[in-house]
Amino acid sequence: MRALKRHSLRRLACLAATLLIGTPALAQTTPVRFQLDWRFEGPSAFFLLPAAKGYFTAEKLEVSIDAGNGSGATVTRVASGTYDMGLADLAALMEFHANNPGAPNKPVAVMMVYNNTPAAVLALKKSGIKGPKDLAGKKLGAPVFDAGRKAWPIFDKANGIGKVEWVGMDPSLRETMLARGDLDAITGFYFTSLLNLEARGVKPEDVVVLPYPAHGVRLYGNAIIVGQDFLKKNPEAVKAFLRAFTQGAKEVMADPKAATAFVKERDGIVNASLEERRLRLAIDSSVATPDARADGFGAVSAPRLALMASQVADAYATKSRVDPNAVWSEAYLPAAAARNILPAAKK
Repeated sequence: MRALKRHSLRRLACLAATLLIGTPALAQTTPVRFQLDWRFEGPSAFFLLPAAKGYFTAEKLEVSIDAGNGSGATVTRVASGTYDMGLADLAALMEFHANNPGAPNKPVAVMMVYNNTPAAVLALKKSGIKGPKDLAGKKLGAPVFDAGRKAWPIFDKANGIGKVEWVGMDPSLRETMLARGDLDAITGFYFTSLLNLEARGVKPEDVVVLPYPAHGVRLYGNAIIVGQDFLKKNPEAVKAFLRAFTQGAKEVMADPKAATAFVKERDGIVNASLEERRLRLAIDSSVATPDARADGFGAVSAPRLALMASQVADAYATKSRVDPNAVWSEAYLPAAAARNILPAAKK
Protein backbone atom coordinates (compact mmCIF):
# COMPACT_ATOMS: atom_id res chain seq x y z
CA MET A 1 0.00 0.00 0.00
CA ARG A 2 2.80 2.40 0.92
CA ALA A 3 4.64 1.58 -2.32
CA LEU A 4 1.45 2.25 -4.30
CA LYS A 5 0.99 5.58 -2.50
CA ARG A 6 4.59 6.61 -3.28
CA HIS A 7 4.09 5.64 -6.92
CA SER A 8 0.90 7.72 -7.11
CA LEU A 9 2.66 10.74 -5.61
CA ARG A 10 5.48 10.41 -8.14
CA ARG A 11 2.96 10.27 -10.97
CA LEU A 12 1.22 13.41 -9.69
CA ALA A 13 4.56 15.21 -9.44
CA CYS A 14 5.47 14.21 -12.99
CA LEU A 15 2.08 15.30 -14.26
CA ALA A 16 2.45 18.70 -12.57
CA ALA A 17 5.90 19.17 -14.10
CA THR A 18 4.58 18.19 -17.52
CA LEU A 19 1.79 20.75 -17.24
CA LEU A 20 4.25 23.48 -16.31
CA ILE A 21 6.59 22.58 -19.15
CA GLY A 22 3.66 22.46 -21.54
CA THR A 23 2.56 26.01 -20.68
CA PRO A 24 5.73 28.12 -20.98
CA ALA A 25 3.75 31.33 -21.61
CA LEU A 26 2.33 31.20 -18.09
CA ALA A 27 5.74 30.58 -16.55
CA GLN A 28 7.60 33.20 -18.59
CA THR A 29 5.20 36.17 -18.65
CA THR A 30 7.00 39.30 -17.42
CA PRO A 31 5.04 42.12 -15.74
CA VAL A 32 6.02 45.61 -16.94
CA ARG A 33 4.83 48.75 -15.14
CA PHE A 34 4.98 51.62 -17.65
CA GLN A 35 4.34 55.33 -17.05
CA LEU A 36 3.69 57.92 -19.73
CA ASP A 37 5.10 61.45 -19.57
CA TRP A 38 1.67 63.08 -19.44
CA ARG A 39 -2.06 62.43 -19.35
CA PHE A 40 -3.83 60.26 -21.91
CA GLU A 41 -3.79 62.26 -25.17
CA GLY A 42 -3.45 61.50 -28.88
CA PRO A 43 0.25 60.50 -28.76
CA SER A 44 -0.54 57.97 -26.02
CA ALA A 45 -1.86 55.81 -28.87
CA PHE A 46 1.75 54.76 -29.55
CA PHE A 47 1.50 52.64 -26.39
CA LEU A 48 -2.22 52.07 -25.93
CA LEU A 49 -2.70 50.54 -29.40
CA PRO A 50 -0.13 47.73 -29.02
CA ALA A 51 -1.48 47.06 -25.52
CA ALA A 52 -5.10 46.85 -26.70
CA LYS A 53 -4.25 44.75 -29.75
CA GLY A 54 -2.31 42.22 -27.70
CA TYR A 55 1.12 42.89 -29.19
CA PHE A 56 2.73 43.05 -25.74
CA THR A 57 0.88 39.92 -24.66
CA ALA A 58 2.13 38.09 -27.75
CA GLU A 59 5.66 38.90 -26.58
CA LYS A 60 4.88 37.32 -23.16
CA LEU A 61 4.64 40.68 -21.42
CA GLU A 62 1.95 41.82 -18.99
CA VAL A 63 2.11 45.59 -19.52
CA SER A 64 0.20 48.12 -17.42
CA ILE A 65 0.19 51.74 -18.66
CA ASP A 66 -0.45 54.72 -16.41
CA ALA A 67 -0.73 58.43 -17.19
CA GLY A 68 2.03 60.74 -15.95
CA ASN A 69 2.40 64.34 -14.86
CA GLY A 70 5.68 65.43 -16.40
CA SER A 71 8.89 63.85 -17.64
CA GLY A 72 10.85 64.72 -14.51
CA ALA A 73 8.38 62.79 -12.37
CA THR A 74 8.46 59.80 -14.73
CA VAL A 75 12.26 59.65 -14.58
CA THR A 76 12.17 59.80 -10.77
CA ARG A 77 9.53 57.09 -10.50
CA VAL A 78 11.41 54.73 -12.81
CA ALA A 79 14.60 55.42 -10.84
CA SER A 80 12.79 54.61 -7.59
CA GLY A 81 11.49 51.31 -8.98
CA THR A 82 7.85 52.36 -8.75
CA TYR A 83 7.75 51.84 -12.52
CA ASP A 84 9.94 49.59 -14.65
CA MET A 85 9.79 51.64 -17.84
CA GLY A 86 8.42 54.97 -19.04
CA LEU A 87 8.30 57.70 -21.65
CA ALA A 88 10.27 60.82 -20.74
CA ASP A 89 12.09 63.79 -22.22
CA LEU A 90 15.73 62.86 -22.80
CA ALA A 91 16.86 66.19 -21.34
CA ALA A 92 15.06 65.37 -18.06
CA LEU A 93 16.85 62.02 -17.99
CA MET A 94 20.20 63.72 -18.61
CA GLU A 95 19.52 66.18 -15.81
CA PHE A 96 18.72 63.35 -13.38
CA HIS A 97 21.92 61.50 -14.26
CA ALA A 98 24.11 64.57 -13.83
CA ASN A 99 22.48 65.64 -10.56
CA ASN A 100 22.34 62.14 -9.04
CA PRO A 101 25.62 60.47 -10.06
CA GLY A 102 25.44 58.00 -7.17
CA ALA A 103 21.84 56.90 -7.71
CA PRO A 104 21.79 53.07 -7.96
CA ASN A 105 18.97 52.67 -10.49
CA LYS A 106 19.46 55.55 -12.93
CA PRO A 107 17.19 54.92 -15.94
CA VAL A 108 18.60 54.40 -19.42
CA ALA A 109 16.99 55.54 -22.68
CA VAL A 110 16.66 52.59 -25.05
CA MET A 111 14.50 53.91 -27.92
CA MET A 112 13.86 57.40 -29.26
CA VAL A 113 10.22 58.28 -29.94
CA TYR A 114 10.32 62.06 -30.50
CA ASN A 115 13.44 62.50 -32.61
CA ASN A 116 12.95 66.28 -32.38
CA THR A 117 11.88 68.05 -29.22
CA PRO A 118 8.27 69.28 -29.42
CA ALA A 119 9.26 72.37 -27.41
CA ALA A 120 8.16 75.66 -28.95
CA VAL A 121 7.45 79.29 -28.15
CA LEU A 122 3.86 80.34 -28.84
CA ALA A 123 2.56 83.90 -28.99
CA LEU A 124 -0.49 85.68 -30.38
CA LYS A 125 0.01 87.57 -33.63
CA LYS A 126 -1.46 90.72 -32.10
CA SER A 127 1.57 90.85 -29.78
CA GLY A 128 3.76 91.79 -32.75
CA ILE A 129 6.06 88.83 -32.11
CA LYS A 130 7.19 87.34 -35.41
CA GLY A 131 10.52 85.72 -34.63
CA PRO A 132 12.86 84.85 -31.74
CA LYS A 133 14.51 88.28 -31.51
CA ASP A 134 11.09 89.87 -30.91
CA LEU A 135 10.98 88.04 -27.57
CA ALA A 136 13.65 90.29 -26.04
CA GLY A 137 12.30 92.04 -22.94
CA LYS A 138 8.97 90.19 -23.14
CA LYS A 139 7.07 88.34 -20.41
CA LEU A 140 7.15 84.58 -20.98
CA GLY A 141 5.24 81.96 -19.03
CA ALA A 142 5.55 78.22 -18.37
CA PRO A 143 5.63 75.81 -15.43
CA VAL A 144 9.11 75.67 -13.90
CA PHE A 145 9.56 72.06 -15.10
CA ASP A 146 8.49 72.74 -18.71
CA ALA A 147 11.01 71.35 -21.21
CA GLY A 148 11.01 74.53 -23.30
CA ARG A 149 11.55 76.77 -20.31
CA LYS A 150 14.40 74.65 -18.94
CA ALA A 151 16.05 74.57 -22.37
CA TRP A 152 15.50 78.31 -22.88
CA PRO A 153 19.23 79.15 -22.47
CA ILE A 154 19.95 76.95 -25.50
CA PHE A 155 17.21 78.67 -27.55
CA ASP A 156 18.42 82.06 -26.34
CA LYS A 157 22.03 81.35 -27.29
CA ALA A 158 21.06 80.03 -30.72
CA ASN A 159 19.01 83.14 -31.51
CA GLY A 160 20.70 85.95 -29.55
CA ILE A 161 17.54 87.05 -27.74
CA GLY A 162 18.75 88.48 -24.45
CA LYS A 163 16.86 89.14 -21.22
CA VAL A 164 13.22 88.06 -20.79
CA GLU A 165 10.91 87.94 -17.76
CA TRP A 166 9.63 84.51 -16.68
CA VAL A 167 6.33 83.81 -14.94
CA GLY A 168 5.56 80.39 -13.45
CA MET A 169 2.16 78.77 -13.19
CA ASP A 170 0.30 75.48 -13.03
CA PRO A 171 0.21 73.75 -16.46
CA SER A 172 -3.57 74.15 -16.67
CA LEU A 173 -3.24 77.96 -16.56
CA ARG A 174 -0.49 78.43 -19.17
CA GLU A 175 -2.61 78.81 -22.31
CA THR A 176 -5.37 80.62 -20.44
CA MET A 177 -2.94 83.33 -19.31
CA LEU A 178 -1.65 83.80 -22.84
CA ALA A 179 -5.16 83.94 -24.31
CA ARG A 180 -6.28 86.64 -21.89
CA GLY A 181 -3.16 88.76 -22.38
CA ASP A 182 -1.36 88.16 -19.08
CA LEU A 183 1.72 86.97 -20.98
CA ASP A 184 3.46 87.89 -24.21
CA ALA A 185 4.42 84.30 -25.01
CA ILE A 186 4.64 80.81 -23.54
CA THR A 187 6.80 77.74 -23.98
CA GLY A 188 5.25 74.30 -24.26
CA PHE A 189 4.96 71.22 -26.43
CA TYR A 190 3.81 72.50 -29.83
CA PHE A 191 1.01 69.98 -30.32
CA THR A 192 -0.26 70.43 -26.77
CA SER A 193 -0.25 74.21 -26.38
CA LEU A 194 -1.57 74.98 -29.87
CA LEU A 195 -4.68 72.85 -29.40
CA ASN A 196 -5.11 74.03 -25.82
CA LEU A 197 -5.18 77.62 -27.09
CA GLU A 198 -7.79 76.66 -29.66
CA ALA A 199 -9.89 75.09 -26.89
CA ARG A 200 -9.78 78.50 -25.20
CA GLY A 201 -11.20 80.28 -28.23
CA VAL A 202 -7.99 81.29 -30.01
CA LYS A 203 -7.98 80.61 -33.76
CA PRO A 204 -4.91 78.73 -35.08
CA GLU A 205 -4.27 81.47 -37.65
CA ASP A 206 -3.91 83.97 -34.80
CA VAL A 207 -1.03 82.05 -33.19
CA VAL A 208 2.69 82.44 -33.89
CA VAL A 209 4.61 79.21 -33.33
CA LEU A 210 8.40 79.18 -33.04
CA PRO A 211 9.45 75.51 -32.83
CA TYR A 212 12.82 74.98 -31.18
CA PRO A 213 14.08 72.62 -33.93
CA ALA A 214 13.28 75.23 -36.60
CA HIS A 215 15.34 77.84 -34.75
CA GLY A 216 18.68 76.17 -34.16
CA VAL A 217 17.85 73.84 -31.25
CA ARG A 218 18.02 70.20 -32.39
CA LEU A 219 17.48 68.52 -29.05
CA TYR A 220 16.05 65.04 -28.91
CA GLY A 221 12.61 64.77 -27.31
CA ASN A 222 10.90 61.88 -25.53
CA ALA A 223 12.42 58.42 -25.33
CA ILE A 224 11.48 55.08 -23.82
CA ILE A 225 13.45 54.69 -20.60
CA VAL A 226 14.15 51.66 -18.39
CA GLY A 227 15.43 51.34 -14.82
CA GLN A 228 18.88 49.73 -14.71
CA ASP A 229 17.76 47.00 -12.30
CA PHE A 230 14.92 45.92 -14.58
CA LEU A 231 17.20 46.18 -17.61
CA LYS A 232 19.82 43.88 -16.08
CA LYS A 233 17.29 41.32 -14.87
CA ASN A 234 15.02 41.35 -17.95
CA PRO A 235 17.02 42.27 -21.07
CA GLU A 236 14.94 40.02 -23.32
CA ALA A 237 11.71 41.51 -21.97
CA VAL A 238 12.96 45.00 -22.86
CA LYS A 239 13.76 43.83 -26.39
CA ALA A 240 10.31 42.26 -26.61
CA PHE A 241 8.66 45.48 -25.42
CA LEU A 242 10.44 47.49 -28.11
CA ARG A 243 9.45 44.97 -30.80
CA ALA A 244 5.79 45.21 -29.81
CA PHE A 245 5.99 48.99 -29.55
CA THR A 246 7.49 49.22 -33.05
CA GLN A 247 4.76 47.03 -34.49
CA GLY A 248 2.14 49.27 -32.92
CA ALA A 249 3.89 52.51 -33.91
CA LYS A 250 3.74 51.49 -37.56
CA GLU A 251 -0.04 51.13 -37.34
CA VAL A 252 -0.44 54.38 -35.40
CA MET A 253 1.37 56.38 -38.07
CA ALA A 254 -0.45 54.60 -40.90
CA ASP A 255 -3.92 55.38 -39.49
CA PRO A 256 -3.96 58.03 -36.72
CA LYS A 257 -7.75 58.19 -36.69
CA ALA A 258 -8.14 54.50 -35.92
CA ALA A 259 -5.31 54.71 -33.38
CA THR A 260 -7.01 57.54 -31.49
CA ALA A 261 -9.94 55.24 -30.76
CA PHE A 262 -7.72 53.37 -28.30
CA VAL A 263 -7.05 56.62 -26.41
CA LYS A 264 -10.79 57.26 -26.23
CA GLU A 265 -11.29 53.69 -25.06
CA ARG A 266 -8.83 54.24 -22.20
CA ASP A 267 -10.13 57.70 -21.23
CA GLY A 268 -13.74 58.24 -22.22
CA ILE A 269 -13.76 62.00 -21.57
CA VAL A 270 -11.21 62.88 -24.28
CA ASN A 271 -12.35 64.54 -27.51
CA ALA A 272 -11.44 61.97 -30.15
CA SER A 273 -11.36 64.47 -33.01
CA LEU A 274 -9.10 66.84 -31.08
CA GLU A 275 -6.78 64.04 -30.00
CA GLU A 276 -6.51 62.75 -33.56
CA ARG A 277 -5.30 66.19 -34.61
CA ARG A 278 -2.87 66.26 -31.69
CA LEU A 279 -1.52 62.87 -32.71
CA ARG A 280 -1.06 63.94 -36.32
CA LEU A 281 0.76 67.11 -35.21
CA ALA A 282 3.04 65.02 -32.98
CA ILE A 283 3.86 62.61 -35.80
CA ASP A 284 4.63 65.37 -38.29
CA SER A 285 6.61 67.64 -35.94
CA SER A 286 8.46 65.18 -33.71
CA VAL A 287 8.29 61.56 -34.90
CA ALA A 288 8.40 61.26 -38.71
CA THR A 289 10.90 64.09 -39.17
CA PRO A 290 13.86 64.48 -41.55
CA ASP A 291 16.17 63.89 -38.57
CA ALA A 292 14.32 60.68 -37.73
CA ARG A 293 14.74 59.50 -41.31
CA ALA A 294 18.46 60.24 -41.09
CA ASP A 295 18.96 58.51 -37.72
CA GLY A 296 16.47 55.71 -38.29
CA PHE A 297 13.27 55.43 -36.28
CA GLY A 298 14.11 54.79 -32.65
CA ALA A 299 17.84 55.49 -32.99
CA VAL A 300 20.05 58.51 -32.39
CA SER A 301 23.12 60.15 -33.92
CA ALA A 302 26.14 59.90 -31.59
CA PRO A 303 27.52 63.40 -32.39
CA ARG A 304 24.11 65.00 -31.96
CA LEU A 305 23.58 63.13 -28.69
CA ALA A 306 26.96 64.30 -27.39
CA LEU A 307 26.18 67.90 -28.31
CA MET A 308 22.84 67.70 -26.53
CA ALA A 309 24.53 66.29 -23.42
CA SER A 310 26.88 69.28 -23.33
CA GLN A 311 24.08 71.77 -23.98
CA VAL A 312 21.86 70.31 -21.26
CA ALA A 313 24.67 70.34 -18.70
CA ASP A 314 25.25 74.04 -19.40
CA ALA A 315 21.60 75.13 -19.66
CA TYR A 316 20.42 73.14 -16.63
CA ALA A 317 23.54 73.99 -14.56
CA THR A 318 23.89 70.35 -13.50
CA LYS A 319 26.15 69.22 -10.66
CA SER A 320 28.28 67.18 -13.04
CA ARG A 321 28.66 66.85 -16.79
CA VAL A 322 26.29 64.59 -18.71
CA ASP A 323 27.78 61.34 -20.02
CA PRO A 324 25.88 60.53 -23.24
CA ASN A 325 27.05 56.90 -23.07
CA ALA A 326 25.45 56.49 -19.65
CA VAL A 327 22.01 57.79 -20.62
CA TRP A 328 21.56 55.95 -23.92
CA SER A 329 21.88 52.35 -25.16
CA GLU A 330 20.99 51.04 -28.60
CA ALA A 331 21.62 47.42 -27.61
CA TYR A 332 17.93 46.60 -27.19
CA LEU A 333 16.56 48.11 -30.40
CA PRO A 334 14.90 45.93 -33.04
CA ALA A 335 16.90 45.51 -36.24
CA ALA A 336 17.04 48.53 -38.54
CA ALA A 337 14.88 46.79 -41.14
CA ALA A 338 12.15 46.17 -38.56
CA ARG A 339 12.25 49.87 -37.63
CA ASN A 340 11.81 51.05 -41.21
CA ILE A 341 8.23 52.08 -40.48
CA LEU A 342 8.06 55.86 -41.01
CA PRO A 343 5.34 56.94 -43.47
CA ALA A 344 6.38 58.45 -46.78
CA ALA A 345 7.69 61.98 -46.46
CA LYS A 346 5.13 64.65 -47.25
CA LYS A 347 5.88 66.69 -50.36
